[in-house]
Amino acid sequence: MDLFEFQKRVTVNSTESGKGEGMDPDSVKSTLSNLAFGNVMAAAARDYQKEVLAQEKVQASSSVNQDIDLDELMDDPELEKLHADRIAALKKEAEKRQALKRQGHGEYREITEGDFLGEVTGSEKVICHFYHREFYRCKIMDKHLKSLAPIHVDTKFLKLDAENAPFFVTKLGIKTLPCVIFFRNGIASDRLVGFQDLGGKDDFSTKALEGFLLTKGIIKENKKEEEDDDSYDDRNRSVRSSINPDSDSD
Repeated sequence: MDLFEFQKRVTVNSTESGKGEGMDPDSVKSTLSNLAFGNVMAAAARDYQKEVLAQEKVQASSSVNQDIDLDELMDDPELEKLHADRIAALKKEAEKRQALKRQGHGEYREITEGDFLGEVTGSEKVICHFYHREFYRCKIMDKHLKSLAPIHVDTKFLKLDAENAPFFVTKLGIKTLPCVIFFRNGIASDRLVGFQDLGGKDDFSTKALEGFLLTKGIIKENKKEEEDDDSYDDRNRSVRSSINPDSDSD
């Protein structure tokens, strides 16, 4: 029985008994306390069950909404357009790189005087190293340019033996070797003479030369191929200086 029903029965029994023997007051108090505790626990159990059911409904609703949001996201026309544009851009870049490689980009090549005009006018940006076979500093420059050519495909990297190209050596006013001349659309725009812009020493790094070329705008920063300085310098270890640093002066 619940607390209300017990109190009702106690009242009825007390009325009917009159002056007869009544119930023990302590017993009544204990019973009332037990019933009250039982009612509280039952109410708490019902409230807990309602709370659990409410949480389950919220979770179920959230899961359904998440599924709907993901489905909507997958079908989002703007997202599909961005994805398609990215694929198209990557395809275009790959085609451009292939076209440049067919023009001789992506490698450090030696050309002859007869090839010179066609090579420097056939690409937007060209780096041409005028060198002498016996000059040690020219070999140092060769090493660094050879490392950079496959990374910076947008620029063509060439080398030309100055002894076998007297006409262009004179026309371009080359007095000191190594001399690296930068061409833009067939026009000589700037140059690097010796190592004067690289610290004047033979032990400069490939990274230092790359930085100089970047400041001149003859190559562009290639983040895809960018590596940390340690691995870069290990792969492109600079050549130690020669006994006579001025041995490359013409």
